[in-house]
Amino acid sequence: MAASVSAGEGPSDLSVAVVENALMERVYAKLSAVYDVAFGPVLQAGRERAVAAMGQTAGCRVLEVGVGTGLNLSLYQPGTEVTGIDFSQEMLDRAGERAAREGLVPRLFQMDAADLRFPDASFDIVYAPYVISVVPDPVVVLREMQRVCRPGGRLLMLNHFRSTHPVLSRLEQWISPFTVHIGFKADVDMATLFARAGVEPDWVEKVNRPKIWTLAHCTRPRRPE
Repeated sequence: MAASVSAGEGPSDLSVAVVENALMERVYAKLSAVYDVAFGPVLQAGRERAVAAMGQTAGCRVLEVGVGTGLNLSLYQPGTEVTGIDFSQEMLDRAGERAAREGLVPRLFQMDAADLRFPDASFDIVYAPYVISVVPDPVVVLREMQRVCRPGGRLLMLNHFRSTHPVLSRLEQWISPFTVHIGFKADVDMATLFARAGVEPDWVEKVNRPKIWTLAHCTRPRRPE
């Protein structure tokens, strides 16, 4: 079931586009066969940078939210305990096939990113590659990511966010209702997302070429002593 927007939190300042899980499920069922060709090499530099930013992960529990066809799986250091979830069973099946070919053993689950079926503080690192602009309610997803991350653990988001340039911003808002039909919202506002989710980024940097994608790194606050 698609997540709803909380009362009093209209979507227009976060994104003008509205998507439902059912639409994204249909889109990615069709895209699964060509995803690696269409979105593999052009976005791989960002994936590599995100995993590198995790540092030493051997022995760490990593949750990948939106594992897709598994393009990140071979990037993790040996000994990393990787769990991947995706809403699309077709994408998840391809991730499983990739893992088998590459001799990897991640845990893979079909799951809604807005309803992560894991206990609080289950993971050391929670990573969302190119998924925030796909989900119906990014705020709920980011809150869920924070919930399942241990205090002092890290959240990483790799995504295209709305430009701060006024002309590009208007263009992205104009095309966003159309880009959902190829799998993403073009105009998610990063500042609004973080403010509503109560998450403060430690740093952000532009990745890929052209540098219109963003990698954001956050640390979940530790509990008061």
